[in-house]
Amino acid sequence: MIFGSAQTVQQYSGNPRVQAHGPGFSKILIGDDVVDRWEDYLDMMVESVASNSGRGCINCSGIWASRHTKKIAEAIAAKIGPMEALPPQDPNAQLAAFTNKQMATGTWSMIQQDLAESGVTDMTASYGPRLVEKERCAYLRPMVLHADSPTRGVASKEYMFPFVSVVECPQKDMIKSIGQTLIGTALTADPSWIDDLTNAVNIDRLNIGAIATNRLNWLQPHEGNLTEFLFRNRAYQFAS
Repeated sequence: MIFGSAQTVQQYSGNPRVQAHGPGFSKILIGDDVVDRWEDYLDMMVESVASNSGRGCINCSGIWASRHTKKIAEAIAAKIGPMEALPPQDPNAQLAAFTNKQMATGTWSMIQQDLAESGVTDMTASYGPRLVEKERCAYLRPMVLHADSPTRGVASKEYMFPFVSVVECPQKDMIKSIGQTLIGTALTADPSWIDDLTNAVNIDRLNIGAIATNRLNWLQPHEGNLTEFLFRNRAYQFAS
């Protein structure tokens, strides 16, 4: 069992002896039946993006909706955009440092390439610089990007800090467009769409309703049960 980047996972694709776990690309999908009430779910979305400094594969890296996407992105940016890079001993610190400064600067360079694409907007630009370099470390402050289409490259990106793309996409196209998703929270009560989501093979853990992506039931480990990987099920009966 290994954990690594998308490139690492690709090396072991199709190898039954290796259970590979890469980036989570966890997402929140907002159904057409509730999207007009998106403000009711704002705090849940913020928690999903920013908890634990946004470093986990269970943190939300994409929020998808058919409309109101710019308003959603603006509201999330207003919540997490002002977050400052504070020393780790500060009780108000919410961001983790990159102890290898090159990791932060390299990530920032990749994001700048993402931002150069037409149809992508940085909704946190007005809240000050995102890259903060200190003497021995560096920080990346939270970023919220808006993508006007699922074809934008940033719609399939994930980074190791509070980073989320709010993607405009028709509901009927979401499941086929989101790609592999470790945790998918679907905000909907539409029984037909719930059936489609239940049958989707590209969502590993499905939450129906307002469940933050970072809220896990540890009786259901997101990487699967180790015994299921190492052993096989076998029926066994004994006549008395």
